[in-house]
Amino acid sequence: MASAVSPAVHHHPTASDIRLVIAASSAGTIFEWYDFFIYGTLASLIGAAFVPSDNELARQLTVWAGFAVGFGFRPLGAVLFGYLGDKLGRKYTFLVTVTLMGIATAGVGLVPSVKTIGLAAPAIVILLRIMQGLALGGEYGGATIFVSEHCPPSKRVRGGLATRIGDPGPYGRILVRGEHGHDIVDELAPAPGEVVLDKPGKGSFYATDLELMLRNGGIQSLIVTGVTTEVCVHTTVREANDRGFECLVLSDCCGSYFPEFHEVALRMISAQGGIFGWVGSSSDLLAALPIGARA
Repeated sequence: MASAVSPAVHHHPTASDIRLVIAASSAGTIFEWYDFFIYGTLASLIGAAFVPSDNELARQLTVWAGFAVGFGFRPLGAVLFGYLGDKLGRKYTFLVTVTLMGIATAGVGLVPSVKTIGLAAPAIVILLRIMQGLALGGEYGGATIFVSEHCPPSKRVRGGLATRIGDPGPYGRILVRGEHGHDIVDELAPAPGEVVLDKPGKGSFYATDLELMLRNGGIQSLIVTGVTTEVCVHTTVREANDRGFECLVLSDCCGSYFPEFHEVALRMISAQGGIFGWVGSSSDLLAALPIGARA
């Protein structure tokens, strides 16, 4: 007898679900960092209560060494709770890290002073700092993953690429701040005083201060270069055009994975007499510049 099999139902997070996830993750992160840094704020009081030294400098250095211990255990916390999150779920480990941080912070306030229990006092405080470091490392990374896991599926699979943002690549994790591959090419490194913008979207104007800086500088004409031609360059030129800027795109200073996309994108920019802007080459631009401006 044939039996009907119900298709798998995939839950797509609603806008309210996403807002709840972001709010919960943000609140947890704020709570964790508050508990972590309150130790540094109360360093002088902690030193007087738990460090057996009459030398103020030695006392403060000891307290700050305890502060550093918490930072040192953050990577271990990220590894430990990241593994538990994969096995047991993000919500469970999220609650564990927040609880662990609360216990450790409250514990510092409950530890008797060095005058009462001797050297056991600083030893217990260091142990609680280790707990705080583990909790913070686990919560901070877990909250980031928890939010990213609620990204709409259509965005996660868009493009069908074998490697995505955050995946390891030949120059570190792809498009992750701090990795070598995220940095500007050495030959194009900005000169001192030049503006560098981090853009969260495809266009350079979205959620950045670029338009404000251009207006304040009285700049109306832009020379646009970069990659990829059909995505970031094209979106930036369209955004600039809508805002009244004039754009010149240098065809030999742009590029794409697909040569045909590059050519079509350039033709779209200059179509109908420059509907979005104009297209030229770097040699044409250099030839038109005054000699003093080429240096």
